[in-house]
Amino acid sequence: MSEFLTAQWRYLAMLHYAIEPEILKPLVPEGTELDLWQDQVAYVGLVGFRFLATRVMGLSIPLHRDFTEVNLRFYVRRRAEDGVRRGVVFIRELVPQPAIAWAARLAYNEPYRTVPIRHEVPGEGMAGRYRYEWHNGGDWEGLTLTARPPGRPMANGSVEEFLVDRAWGYTRQRDGGTIEYHVRHPRWLLWTAGDVSLDCSVTRYYGPEFVPALSRPPELAYVADGSEVTVSAGVRIT
Repeated sequence: MSEFLTAQWRYLAMLHYAIEPEILKPLVPEGTELDLWQDQVAYVGLVGFRFLATRVMGLSIPLHRDFTEVNLRFYVRRRAEDGVRRGVVFIRELVPQPAIAWAARLAYNEPYRTVPIRHEVPGEGMAGRYRYEWHNGGDWEGLTLTARPPGRPMANGSVEEFLVDRAWGYTRQRDGGTIEYHVRHPRWLLWTAGDVSLDCSVTRYYGPEFVPALSRPPELAYVADGSEVTVSAGVRIT
């Protein structure tokens, strides 16, 4: 697959919520299936992070190199010739610049939406308070958590590895087909998080069906340090 985008994804604040699989099934792209933890639990993840040093097809676009994104995603898998590919499907992605949203919709048909966003991350190291906020047209709302040392590698076979270590993305196209793209990066370190809060107009951004899951405390909360990433151009699967 040819390279489309390179960047750094840093300061990833992740909240994961168990959800009824039936809510997600209508959103599963053709050719993939829901990926359940231990074949039992479906998760959605709300993730805020910094997108840094961004280049699209090798080009650095002024005023669009560094920005913040907040997204809600769920997890799927595809049975390919080389084995099972575990991937991510985005329900909604929030970014501050309309050009970013336009390019992502054009290239992948990703569900981007443009809103003002601001962030607060620790000045040094990864431990400390994280806050990712977006403006809903009247007020600021967002997610907050505190990362606690020490950082640790993801354990093989752990739920953290299942949720975080994903190398593929899938998007449903307007004609019902599916685009697959490859995301390459090293394994990240994780910090356990506490003091978690979420203030979000769930119905406005994601739909009323997500209110029950996102109104409860998350089952898992942590911070990842992030790394350089490479995202391939999308390829239509058959």
